[in-house]
Amino acid sequence: MNNRITIYSNLVWLGDRLQPASIEMTDGKITEIYLAEKRSDAINYSDQIVMPGVIDPHVHINEPGRTDWEGFETATKAAAAGGITTVVDMPLNSSPVTTNVPAFLEKKNASEGKLNVNVGFYGGLIQGNANEMKALIAEGILGVKSFLIHSGIDDFPEVKKEDLDIALPILAANDIPFLVHCELAELLDNDAQNNDPTNYNSFLNSRPQSCEVQAIEWMIECCRTCQVPLHIVHLSAAEGLEKIIDAKKEGLPLTVETCTHYIYFDAENIPNANTLFKCCPPIREKENNRKLKAAIKSGVIDFLSTDHSPAPPNLKEIESGNIKKAWGGIAGLQFLLPACWTALKQDMSLEKFIPKLTINTAKFLRIDHRKGKIALGYDADVTVWSPEEKFEVKKDNLQFRHKISPYIGEQLFGKVTATYVNGVPVFEQNKFTNKNAGQWLLREAKTI
Repeated sequence: MNNRITIYSNLVWLGDRLQPASIEMTDGKITEIYLAEKRSDAINYSDQIVMPGVIDPHVHINEPGRTDWEGFETATKAAAAGGITTVVDMPLNSSPVTTNVPAFLEKKNASEGKLNVNVGFYGGLIQGNANEMKALIAEGILGVKSFLIHSGIDDFPEVKKEDLDIALPILAANDIPFLVHCELAELLDNDAQNNDPTNYNSFLNSRPQSCEVQAIEWMIECCRTCQVPLHIVHLSAAEGLEKIIDAKKEGLPLTVETCTHYIYFDAENIPNANTLFKCCPPIREKENNRKLKAAIKSGVIDFLSTDHSPAPPNLKEIESGNIKKAWGGIAGLQFLLPACWTALKQDMSLEKFIPKLTINTAKFLRIDHRKGKIALGYDADVTVWSPEEKFEVKKDNLQFRHKISPYIGEQLFGKVTATYVNGVPVFEQNKFTNKNAGQWLLREAKTI
């Protein structure tokens, strides 16, 4: 093959700092690094950031079964346009849900020939399928996801204590992360929205912070008992941070993510009857979200994701504005890098920010031996972007299937110039230059 490309920038992310270098990529790998040297054959990105490809570990692609909601082709195009080179697909909202090996293989086969970026997969732990964990691990899943509350999909019910008691020791023995949606149904205020289902504050009040905090406490106790690598997805409740800090000080194997929308948007600025902002747990108040940003900066929150969970316009109840009835999920896969940077740039340096989208996520997924760094022998996944360049999100530029998103009309910093996936230029100067450069990202694991 010998497909070789060399790129140069004054600001390449190497050795935890930005410095001049030329990077040579050959046959999908980083094969040479020329420090402080502009090679004559290099594509010159001048003063743009050249960094490891962004990793989004929390995406709902929905294929097979609900491909009219999204799909591998459109989702991975949106990822590439946003500088994302790797996504990990959740075990719902596809149909069948990925809770056994036949369903996993059906999803994997459905993705073939549609990977514009790299794609990994999670398995799902639901009621009654704990005996499927070893077989799913053997297929190469990168983690296992559960809900402690109804997921919104009837065929992915919330997990019960008896399922956890069987499955978590298996995950612990195999060093498989256990990802949990932390909300408890018994603490919901189901009456809060009855008077006006279009009122955003009524929706917010229906899911108080205590729903998350008590669920987090339960999961930390599970982590303490069996030492499973516990991961709290999409943290929105800042009141849970104290419990998380204490658990980390204790040395428990705990990681936490929050999402773009929890630090970019604030409840005070969400209009009533605009269902595009509905997600669970909800986007909370500005002061709460300020605390989330501080926790990102301090390292309590390990990395960032989108929880891209799109749906057709009719399911989002756009015309009725009925927040209570609308599907809960934010369409934002394309904006992980620029929206997070816009939200954090005033208080966070690039040196602190870049690991939150790259190496920290790679470590969580146990792929940091090949992704998350620009280093010799690593996969040639590279993102090129301009942190000070501002752009407006326009409907026509959205690459995911349905052109609906709360980010439309927003002015964001951090325009993506180019996305290289396995050494192949996939997205350059607002155009797709190559397709299907992505690969399946499967974990090599022997089950115990």
